[in-house]
Amino acid sequence: MDTTVHNPDQYMFDFRQIITNGRKKIGLLVGAGAPVSINVGTDISYKPLIPNIEGLTNLVRESLQENEKTAYISLEKQINSPNIELVLSRIRGLSEVIGSTEVCGLDGQGYKALSKSICAAIKTIVDVGLPDGDNPYSDLISWINGITRKEPVEIFTTNYDLLFEEAMERVKTPYFDGFVGAKKAFFDPSSISNNNLPVNWIRLWKLHGSIGWAENKTGDVIRDFSTDGETMVYPSHIKYDQTQAAPFTSLFDRLKNFMLEPDSLLITNGFSFADVHISSKLMECMAANPSSAIIALQYKKLDEEASAVSVALKRPNMSVYCSDGAVINGVKAFWKIGEEPIKNWARIRQEYWADNKFNLGDFKKFAHFLAKSGGEKTYAVEIQEAGDEAKE
Repeated sequence: MDTTVHNPDQYMFDFRQIITNGRKKIGLLVGAGAPVSINVGTDISYKPLIPNIEGLTNLVRESLQENEKTAYISLEKQINSPNIELVLSRIRGLSEVIGSTEVCGLDGQGYKALSKSICAAIKTIVDVGLPDGDNPYSDLISWINGITRKEPVEIFTTNYDLLFEEAMERVKTPYFDGFVGAKKAFFDPSSISNNNLPVNWIRLWKLHGSIGWAENKTGDVIRDFSTDGETMVYPSHIKYDQTQAAPFTSLFDRLKNFMLEPDSLLITNGFSFADVHISSKLMECMAANPSSAIIALQYKKLDEEASAVSVALKRPNMSVYCSDGAVINGVKAFWKIGEEPIKNWARIRQEYWADNKFNLGDFKKFAHFLAKSGGEKTYAVEIQEAGDEAKE
């Protein structure tokens, strides 16, 4: 990087205006980093509500038995930088093509059984509830509910847990996730393609499946919280038969359609952009629709967020805000505090800047920033007050 710097105050002034005025079409893409921000341990020993991909990978591997564990470990050794998502993708692929031939000790049916074992283990690990009281998921929903909007908020997530559902149901916020019905709710692709629901209904799109989904005996995907059937967890986007593909094709189309709408803004948090399928889809949409934009709030430093930075350097309508710097309009530079955009801005700066670092890549701090912004005076009032003070 050259001597160019980015002033975080300048960009957060604009960002805060966007999230408080209720006129912009806003989507949120939330990844695995979100539940990691919730500590259910102690101040001394941090324990995330749900582990990150590395932690989930280790727990799933150790839960497997005998031949399945041996096959899993063998496949890990064949994959560059393996994790549970990449290994599960490989397992699903083998189950479809090898038939009676054995690979690493298992045949096609063996890999189908291994896939079910992994999904069951994932469900056990991520099937947790939100802590009582304040939490970032409730803060985020509070922000959405606290502002009168012209356009609905859409939440896209790669996570399999039910934390968003719980947060919305706690405060009786209506939402739609593509399923219709009660006892065995069925997936309805036609409802996803239109936008006829009331504005106050949150749209929740689970791109990689959910522990609340299952495949019934006829092969249809239903919302089912029982232990019957195979949990629908699909971290990869490999091809399935038409019935299985229906939810995932429709959900990715919804993401694409959102990004192709005029003046849309997608805010990402807890998402590394290492998912090639999602990243390539977003790049394609940004190229096709220059009026769309992405603001990616990343937890680590610029040099540690290679996947997100790589996309932003190619697409000027994507900005990446890391702890030590940002990529904005295709320019990669470190943060440097500059002139305050309005008087007394230092009070607001405390919400996103501490220890000389930008911290909204932490989902907990990000959600708190949203909730606080929604509950405070709007920018119009703040700017007016600042102007009045300047005249005195």
